[in-house]
Amino acid sequence: MTVASAQAQPRRVNIAAWAIQLLLAAAFLAAASAKLAGAPMMVAVFHQIGLGQGFRYVTAIVEIVGAIALLTPGFAALGALWLGFTMFVAILTHLFVLHSNPAGAVVLFVLSGVLVWLRRDQLAFLRPRV
Repeated sequence: MTVASAQAQPRRVNIAAWAIQLLLAAAFLAAASAKLAGAPMMVAVFHQIGLGQGFRYVTAIVEIVGAIALLTPGFAALGALWLGFTMFVAILTHLFVLHSNPAGAVVLFVLSGVLVWLRRDQLAFLRPRV
């Protein structure tokens, strides 16, 4: 491996990570906006979940906090973990409560996982000190 290719790889990884961060942030901000605006589909989904419309607002706030973390240097991995867990719960909700297709949540979950991997150096504080 040459010096040039060794230096180019981190740049390509950084560009890919930023592209995923922007895509995820846009997706979660759009979803949160629909929830906060009271889009009829969102109201119906949260009615079907059965935890009340207050849970719709809580979910929107969780998504907004995660999207902000994705766009804040040094916090992308933490935001991706936060949103990945949120999507894991969404997948379970789709499968066992709504009995609907979780494809959208699965895509966001996978992208969040990829971003955690790409930005794993930001999670160094979670590693135990020996």
